[in-house]
Amino acid sequence: MKAHLRFVICSVIISLFATGTVFAQSAKLVNLSESSAQAGMTLYWDPLALCGILEQNGHQIAFQAGDDFVLEDYTHIRQVDAPVVQNGTLMVTQAFLSSAENFIKTESSASQYRIGAILIDPGHGGKDPGANATYTVGGKKVTVNEKDVNLNVALLLYDRLKKAYPDKRILMTRSTDVFLSLEQRTEIANSVKLAANEAILYVSVHVNASLDKKATGYEVWYLNPGYRRQVLNEDLSGDSTVNSILNDMMEEEFTTESMLIANFILDGIGAQVGNLSNSRGIKAEEWFVVRNVNMPSVLIETGFLTNEKEALLLVDETYLQKLSLGIYNGLAAFVTHFERSRGFTGM
Repeated sequence: MKAHLRFVICSVIISLFATGTVFAQSAKLVNLSESSAQAGMTLYWDPLALCGILEQNGHQIAFQAGDDFVLEDYTHIRQVDAPVVQNGTLMVTQAFLSSAENFIKTESSASQYRIGAILIDPGHGGKDPGANATYTVGGKKVTVNEKDVNLNVALLLYDRLKKAYPDKRILMTRSTDVFLSLEQRTEIANSVKLAANEAILYVSVHVNASLDKKATGYEVWYLNPGYRRQVLNEDLSGDSTVNSILNDMMEEEFTTESMLIANFILDGIGAQVGNLSNSRGIKAEEWFVVRNVNMPSVLIETGFLTNEKEALLLVDETYLQKLSLGIYNGLAAFVTHFERSRGFTGM
């Protein structure tokens, strides 16, 4: 996990545990840094904020010195013996350490975090063609419609994902030339049912356009990290303040995961198309679809149809195969990363 996200989590822990009660210690105390290392856990400790995180196999146990409960994997609150600081050393009871070990052991053996579904959303469609442009090639007029390119890329990507992941649900908002409103697209995404410890990814496919006919290249967008939304749809604690904090933490995770997906896809496309097109990087924006789906999400702009050379690439079957393979490789890299790390997707 990147340092910034750990700082955010630590700040949240302080707020969450602000009303905690101090547990009167009477049992023998052990050095948490030494004991956790012996148990194979990694300890992240902020001596100024007096809060820390124990991590192993993608699981996290967040705590603050002096408070008698911990936050397990952002979702479960458990009462424990309060950690204390003695002479600058973080100390806990053996019961605290055993509780942490038992939680990680139980969670590791009982469940596997996985990507359960990937939803591909080809932009526009039906009465909404998106951007379009017409060029004359060899005496014949060629019209490039964004909705058609989006669907062609999406179908190729769908086929690759279906073959690679027969155990996952590979879904599309549309597989034909039909119109869907933005609200319908996000409703489809948010209505997908997932099993416990499953995640869903949302991939929106588009084509760019510009008044600058020289503009070229592909780019991947994710939701602006400054945009705040409600992503937690269930009451996990019975306390509105705690639920708000948990929502913020989940939103941080979605943002981190979306950034990772965007990076993987950008690298994947670049490896396939080479110098046929250029990377414009990853960017953040509050697109309707990515801000209204409650999951990691990206929006891909595959190229500019207002540039004649690139537009003709976007209707070339060989190029579209390269493009879809690049997107697939990026998604596959993220799926592997997510599932090997048991859903712990820090950068």
